[in-house]
Amino acid sequence: MDYIPFLSGGVSFNPRTDIPSSALHGKTILVTGGNAGLGKQSILEFVRQPAASLPSRIWLCSRSLERAQSAIDDISAAVQSSGVNPDFDASSIIKPLELDLTSFDSIKSAARTVLAESDRLDILMLNAGIMAAATGVTAEGYEIQFGTNHVGHALLTKLLLPLLLKTARSAKGNDLPQPADGTPTAPPDVRVVVLSSEGHRLPPLLGINFATLKSDQSSMLTWQRYGQSKLANILFGKQLAAHYPEELTVVALHPGAVNTQLFHPFRNSGWIGWAVTGFLKFFLSTVEDGAKNQVWAATAPREQVQSEGKGKCAYFLPVGKRVGESGWAKDEELASKLWQWTEGELEGQEVDA
Repeated sequence: MDYIPFLSGGVSFNPRTDIPSSALHGKTILVTGGNAGLGKQSILEFVRQPAASLPSRIWLCSRSLERAQSAIDDISAAVQSSGVNPDFDASSIIKPLELDLTSFDSIKSAARTVLAESDRLDILMLNAGIMAAATGVTAEGYEIQFGTNHVGHALLTKLLLPLLLKTARSAKGNDLPQPADGTPTAPPDVRVVVLSSEGHRLPPLLGINFATLKSDQSSMLTWQRYGQSKLANILFGKQLAAHYPEELTVVALHPGAVNTQLFHPFRNSGWIGWAVTGFLKFFLSTVEDGAKNQVWAATAPREQVQSEGKGKCAYFLPVGKRVGESGWAKDEELASKLWQWTEGELEGQEVDA
């Protein structure tokens, strides 16, 4: 089912018919959390396209190569059964990539593989995340939700940034394969799609508690910890766009309330969580609908997603509905502080040349 503008306030978007042929053709894409939920569905939509419009490579990231390969097999079967390409073999385009966002070593290993095997990166989709998780810390000691949702993605972006910039600065996209249907090759359009959440409106009083980020922050509510991580996603996107206004189009978004594995920790947190999620499932959208906003952000004409102009990162609700983010998310001083803090924390984290 399409999202209908007069019901949702957004745009009508069907990935099977509304993705321009030039939006994906010949491009290289990386999706974190690509083995399940919204990430897996996004990759399916990217390859459930006519043969002349397909990307050249998609990196499907997962903490487990086994789960990544299982997702690739599922995607192959789904494309074949759709009738778009009965002989489609997803493994010819989609490559599994082991990535654990809670471990700097894993992130560097994944980035090293991409940099060694890909000569371009057109779309970086920061999709993976956790929500309402139990207290804990990452391998480097960061609060588990902040470390996964923000710090891990920030390090991955830092390590892949040279490839993103190289792609953006290529000569009018003439290094992309010529489309089979004869349409002109599009100029470079490099995007970073950041999945945030309306949960960014639930941070602690100070927005982000920098002083205790290297702890489990057990004195905070789990939703506050989640809220500050999702707030960080938007602030990071805004700073990334501001630092590279000519090269990158950065989009932040809320996918909607979607019935994915993201709810599992909350559901398993006790009888209250079980009861609440049991009730909410009647109001949650399907994964197929839930992925539309991020697929739209990755493929819609640039002037639509870059509605605030160059160097700005707009925030969208499903699908393509521009809304005002929270006051903290508009705080330029907090955004700059987060950028500087993140740069400091990631200093010295590099991959071998």
